[in-house]
Amino acid sequence: MPRHLPRPAILLALAAVAAVAVAGCGGGGEGETRPAPPPKDFPAAQGKTMSQILHGSGAVPSELVVAPASQVFDTGEERYPFGVFTAGQEQVEDVEVALYFAKDGKSKVIGPLPAKLETLQTKPAYRSQNGSGPGEAKSVYVVPKVDFPEDGSYLAVAMLKGPDGKLEASRIPSPVVGQYPKVPKVGERPPKITTLTAADVGNDLEKIDTRVPPDQMHKVDFAEVLGKKPIVLVFATPALCQSRVCGPVVDVAQQVADKFEPRADFIHQEVYNENEISKGLRPQLKAFHLPTEPWTYLIDAEGVIKDRLSGAYGVDELEEAMGTILPG
Repeated sequence: MPRHLPRPAILLALAAVAAVAVAGCGGGGEGETRPAPPPKDFPAAQGKTMSQILHGSGAVPSELVVAPASQVFDTGEERYPFGVFTAGQEQVEDVEVALYFAKDGKSKVIGPLPAKLETLQTKPAYRSQNGSGPGEAKSVYVVPKVDFPEDGSYLAVAMLKGPDGKLEASRIPSPVVGQYPKVPKVGERPPKITTLTAADVGNDLEKIDTRVPPDQMHKVDFAEVLGKKPIVLVFATPALCQSRVCGPVVDVAQQVADKFEPRADFIHQEVYNENEISKGLRPQLKAFHLPTEPWTYLIDAEGVIKDRLSGAYGVDELEEAMGTILPG
């Protein structure tokens, strides 16, 4: 039986509640990026347990769900992306959100951790048919750093404020820290995989790229440049993506590539053999032990992973991450 990638958490939440819903009355302006609100706008933790925060905040139980966009977390500081949707699966961008985490019901809470809103929109010249079609994600909420102190399952809650200032609370599917120990981490050296280039397929990029039209991130073989130049390696399948964000992510990466090449090499690696789900995962993805897509790795000229981005991100976030592998 062919092996499929598990659906990322954003879709697992959909299956769990039959619909993804979050407060608000629809999305904000298209293309909007918004910084995180100040922590003081949300209930303080101050050594409280999760139950104490929920009952003492004055927040009403929400009919809404915040859907995580990543499943892979390790101890230490981790990026936490998530989506906010209506019951009709329409994205919502006009709420402010802060997250809270706790190891269990008796542990002190980590938070509030306000989230920024990152647009996934690119300049018109970089918008593919995959990235701008119906149902594709338009934005992502991101908490840049959650400091998980140890492995294991965590309680997670989101506090949301709509335009009317009303505070609502929504439980989030529990993140499990340390569940995927084989996924390459920051500070490690990545597997030395071979990636096909345009030259390998006679410039017939449709063989190695499901984006419409194909992107231009197939110029070099990862194995040949690893340890020689900074690399941005993007695992994504725009036409076959199960998370609705591969198309926008590849569009974002292409726009950033055109700004930073030739200082860094950008490589897009597809997910499925011969671009058919039934034929299973490509060996490159298996080598990285990735349970979801998309993933983006930033690797310095010494061949060391300096950053990794699971799920969706915008142009601003990827450009900021470039500072980890390129001198200022």
